[in-house]
Amino acid sequence: MATIGKVSPEEMQQFYENSRQAGLTPAWMGRGHDRKPSVEPFVWRWAQAEPLILRSGEVVTPDRDVERRVLRLTNPAREHGTTHTISAALQLLLPGETAPAHRHTPTAIRWVLHGEGAYTTVEGDKCYMERGDLILTPSWTWHDHNNEGDGPMIWLDGLDTPLVHNLEATFYEAFPEDQQPVTSSGQSEKKYASGALRPAWEDYKSPYSPLWHYKWERTYDALWRLAQTDCSPFDDVAMEFSDPASGGPVLRTMSCWIQLIRPGVRTRAHRHTSSAVFHVFQGEGYTVIDGQRFDWSTGDFFVVPTWAWHEFANESSEETILFSIQDIPVMKSLSLYRDEAYEENSGHQPITSRFDG
Repeated sequence: MATIGKVSPEEMQQFYENSRQAGLTPAWMGRGHDRKPSVEPFVWRWAQAEPLILRSGEVVTPDRDVERRVLRLTNPAREHGTTHTISAALQLLLPGETAPAHRHTPTAIRWVLHGEGAYTTVEGDKCYMERGDLILTPSWTWHDHNNEGDGPMIWLDGLDTPLVHNLEATFYEAFPEDQQPVTSSGQSEKKYASGALRPAWEDYKSPYSPLWHYKWERTYDALWRLAQTDCSPFDDVAMEFSDPASGGPVLRTMSCWIQLIRPGVRTRAHRHTSSAVFHVFQGEGYTVIDGQRFDWSTGDFFVVPTWAWHEFANESSEETILFSIQDIPVMKSLSLYRDEAYEENSGHQPITSRFDG
C-alpha cells in the first residue's frame, strides 16, 4: 500500500480516479512479486484419449473447412494451450484422407504415435511417417498430410501457437490445391541425417534445421549408446534432437528431447524457467512435481510447468522412454533461462499427495 504524502486521503483518492479516467495506473499500486503460474501439472491418460481420437474419425472429415482433425491437450489452468508457450494436440488421419496443404507462422512438430503408410510433405519433400519419427514443419513452410495406408494414423502435434499469438504474429495461408507438388522423397533425411556430417558445398543459414525428418531407428540407437557411457542426475539418459547445420535446437522456439529412465532409477529434483510437455513413448513410472506424485504409463501425456520442482522415477524392471517438447530456446535467446537443483533430502522431494486425475 502506498504511503500518503502531503495530501489528504480524499485528495489521494481523487488523484487515483483522475489517473484511471486518463488511462494511467500508478505503478506503486499492487507491486507484489509473487509468481502466479498460469500452467498446472497434469496427466492426460491415453486410455481416455485414444477412444475419443478414434471416434473423432466418425465425427468430422479433414477438408477446407475443418482442415485438421485434432483434439488439443488443454491445460486445466488455461483456456488455450498446454503450457503458456506450447500447444500440444492429437491428430488423426484415416486411410485415403488428406489434410490440406497450408502454411502458418507458428512452428509445428509431429511425433508419430501409431500407424504406418501416411506421409507429411514439407516444402515438396515427402516424409513417410513411422512410430517414433519426429517431423518438423518450421514456420511458414508448406505442409500437408496424406494417408496411403490401410489403417488410422495418429501423431502428436506440438506448436508454439500460444507464444506466437501473444506476440500477435500469427499469419496463415492455404495452398491453392489440397496437396502441394512432391518434388523429392526423404531428401532432408538423406542429406542431413548423418548428424556430424553435412554437404561441404552448402553454407546453410536458415533459422531452422535443414533436417525435417528424424527417424526412430537412429534416435533409439543414439539413446542406447549414450546410456552405455553417461547420464544426467536430473534427467537420466536424455538427448536433444539437434540442427545438423548449427548444432543447436531444431527450432528457434521449441526443442525436442528423447529421454531414457532406466529401471530402478529415481533422478534428483531440479527446476528451471522452461516448461515441457511429455509423452510416455514406452514404459511406466512417475514424476514428482512440487511434491505431488504423477503416475503415468505408455501413451500418457503430462506437463511440467515453469519453475516447478520435478524428478523422474522408474520402479519397474523395464526401460522407460519419454519424448518431450520444451520452450528452452525461447528462454535462452531472451537470457531468461535459469535452473536450480533441489539440495535437501539427497535431492528428492517429499511426496505430499498423489494426482488422481
